[in-house]
Amino acid sequence: MRARPTVPFDVGTFLATSDPSRTTSERGNGDVVFAQGDPASDIFYVQQGQVKITVVSRRGKEAVVGILSAGQFFGEAALNGQRVRISTATTVADSRIVCIPRSAMVDLLNHYPEFSEFFIHHLLSRNLRIEEDLVDQLFNSSEKRLARILLLLANFGKEGQPDIVIPDITQETLADMIGTTRSRVSFFMNKFRKLGFIEYNGKLQIHSSLLNVVLHD
Repeated sequence: MRARPTVPFDVGTFLATSDPSRTTSERGNGDVVFAQGDPASDIFYVQQGQVKITVVSRRGKEAVVGILSAGQFFGEAALNGQRVRISTATTVADSRIVCIPRSAMVDLLNHYPEFSEFFIHHLLSRNLRIEEDLVDQLFNSSEKRLARILLLLANFGKEGQPDIVIPDITQETLADMIGTTRSRVSFFMNKFRKLGFIEYNGKLQIHSSLLNVVLHD
């Protein structure tokens, strides 16, 4: 059994460096991290950039089930007996991705309480997000769903100011994420721009005033 280290374990430093237990790779926009049907043997962490998670049905229809930002894990179902990927993970910006083999991840969770706490917080946050997405899909209008997705992509509510949403999130992708058509997304985006909630300047800037759409009954 590995002895507990005498030096405090720092999760941020650990994930920002590489050693035999993990590798870090630079990924360009549009790179596939893993594909649906691939063996599920590793867990990944977004150190920088964004990753799109998609699923393709047997009839060939693709659905976007999530956009992950820096600070989030993905592919963690490999820890729970999943041996084949049921989704595809693709970068939607220049990204830095940390890859941790399943055996190394189990070792980290067993021997480093700080890392376990960090990972459990991620899982709880992910579950809460799934519940919120379900409620959003069931009870909110497509306009509210679009506003919420844009705020989430801009990291609204996290420390610091909202980020700029990368321009590679197409209207087709947004439409897939909220369950509507591209034309409806285009209509609402133009409406948000005219109201001053968003602006285009090479990239898409999200203003906190967009929250008014989500809160308005």
